[in-house]
Amino acid sequence: MTRRHLTAALAAMTIGATTGGLGLGGAGAIAAAPKVPANITAALADKARPEADVKRDAARHPGELLAWAGVKSGDKAVDFIMGGGYFTRILSAAVGPKGHVWAYQPSEFIKFRAAYGEEQKTVAGAYANVTPITAPFGELKLPDGVDLVLTVQNYHDLHLKPFPADNAAKLNAEIFRALKPGGTYVVVDHVGPAEEGTPDKLHRIDPAQVKKEVEAAGFKFVGETDLLRAKDDPHTANVFDPSIRGKTDQFAMKFRKP
Repeated sequence: MTRRHLTAALAAMTIGATTGGLGLGGAGAIAAAPKVPANITAALADKARPEADVKRDAARHPGELLAWAGVKSGDKAVDFIMGGGYFTRILSAAVGPKGHVWAYQPSEFIKFRAAYGEEQKTVAGAYANVTPITAPFGELKLPDGVDLVLTVQNYHDLHLKPFPADNAAKLNAEIFRALKPGGTYVVVDHVGPAEEGTPDKLHRIDPAQVKKEVEAAGFKFVGETDLLRAKDDPHTANVFDPSIRGKTDQFAMKFRKP
């Protein structure tokens, strides 16, 4: 099963280029593209990265994004909903042997697409400093004292209809607990309209909703970057629609645990 069919599958079961910023307000300003430090440059050049991943770099700007996130050698990081491991691999090499990465894959996703489980095993087996975490959303327990939690193009999944209404709130609370004081939570997702059902219909989410929810967990909004903005995206098409796939307007917001 492909990810574009994930919502439909979950619903069938019962389970407990650049433009201006988003104008979300708060203390954070729009950040310019930062210089990519040596640890992240080396991670991007890692020969173990699949060629398919490397080809996606031009659109995903992983170097600039992780530099903006502040990823350093020795960091402890969580790739929250790792998917195929695109960012897990880069984070692993960027934090280096003195750092560590936990790669979380929700059990619900693996149940409906076995390849997610296989991809998690492959990445964890290839990098000594990567530990896989597999658990249902409602039972997730992250490691203590991490420096960074990164979630890319997945926050909207926390709002898929089969999940409880408080799913995102509980997961944000767990992320807040796991991060050390001063730790960073970075959320990247497809920009969607402020309409009920947007995550299920379009696999997008309203950035203002994300900011409100994350701040409600106790986080402080630091700022945003326009690295992944795309002015030609009308925000009305499903992200898997061929007309927009790979070219969506995406927000990237950074929060900090006080």
